[in-house]
Amino acid sequence: MRGALEVGLAFLRLGCVAFGGPVAHLGYLRTEFVERRKWLDDAHYGDLVALCQFLPGPGSSQVVFAVGMQRAGLPGALAASLGFTLPSALLMTAFAYGVAEASDLGQAGWLHGLKLAAVAVVAQAVSAMGRKLCPDRARVTLAALAAAVLLTVPGALVQLGVIALGGLAGYVLYRGAIPESEREEAGARGHGPALSVLGIFFLLLVGLPILAAAFGSRELLIADSFYRASSLVFGGGHVVLPLLRAEFVPRGFLTDDQFLAGYGAAQAIPGPLFSFAGYLGTTMATGAHAWLTGLLALLSIFLPSWLLVGGALPFWHRLRSRAWAQAVLFGANAAVVGVLLAALYTPIFTDGVRGPRDLAAALVAFVLLEHWRAPPWLIVALTAAAGQWLL
Repeated sequence: MRGALEVGLAFLRLGCVAFGGPVAHLGYLRTEFVERRKWLDDAHYGDLVALCQFLPGPGSSQVVFAVGMQRAGLPGALAASLGFTLPSALLMTAFAYGVAEASDLGQAGWLHGLKLAAVAVVAQAVSAMGRKLCPDRARVTLAALAAAVLLTVPGALVQLGVIALGGLAGYVLYRGAIPESEREEAGARGHGPALSVLGIFFLLLVGLPILAAAFGSRELLIADSFYRASSLVFGGGHVVLPLLRAEFVPRGFLTDDQFLAGYGAAQAIPGPLFSFAGYLGTTMATGAHAWLTGLLALLSIFLPSWLLVGGALPFWHRLRSRAWAQAVLFGANAAVVGVLLAALYTPIFTDGVRGPRDLAAALVAFVLLEHWRAPPWLIVALTAAAGQWLL
């Protein structure tokens, strides 16, 4: 449990400063756990990112769970998820109780500054991962092609296709150049428990709507809606939001204004956007104990990711020790760099940089991160403070 406590505290600290959305989170995670703490190397981190891109649900939160599992097993994975999610979940639940008033957050200077911090963080992550995961012309080309495709034809399914094609290209290019490894990755477990976990995922996916229809329970309906939305949608928080609105606004569980106010607040806080579920659940309930419904919503929206990553990771570990699988990962990881490069431009750069002064601030933040080794929390604080001046 000592290892799980270390993991939980590390992710709690990160959850307090990880502004900028899921792509920025990947940059924060790499800086903290690859560069600073050295819990895993770039290749292993790239493997985890590639795996989580293929699974439905919130990609950055799945990487959090996977990194925690690598460090301290299942207790570490749960501690990582709790630590990373707790700050945003508490803030969104407090907002639902009316602690903060909905306002035009798009005009908030500090929020604009946080978007510029995300530009610098993601740019550093792309630069560092590119150097490690694209060391030759072939992989640089794969990364560039992946970015070009996604910039031309954006979309979650296209992203998956790009990574899959990158893996295929890696197999063709590198399958004869890698010796077979007999080493089994640390943390790999038997297939039996992993299959059981995946079985629970599918059982809940099928069983929750049946139970909700049979008993007519409002709580079961809420749990089913959040679980199903998280289970069936690729692309993370922004993609799942229309589904959640369609589930609850037409039913009268909350108004469209309430939904949009919570979504606006979610843009201004650190941590995963899926914490928005805590706001929705609390808003849909009444009384002093409304937070319990918010907690139910949070558990329901994150549970599919925990089950999928927990069930898939042992298979991933066994596969990645094989020569052919390593060749596939060479190409897939190069494509992941391309995915991050495309995301650096849109939405990170296009949403944050509005003019020359913004670009200058982002460049200064990047230099501080890349060459002066300034901690990400300091960059977040400086750019948030400078944001009002930049507007």
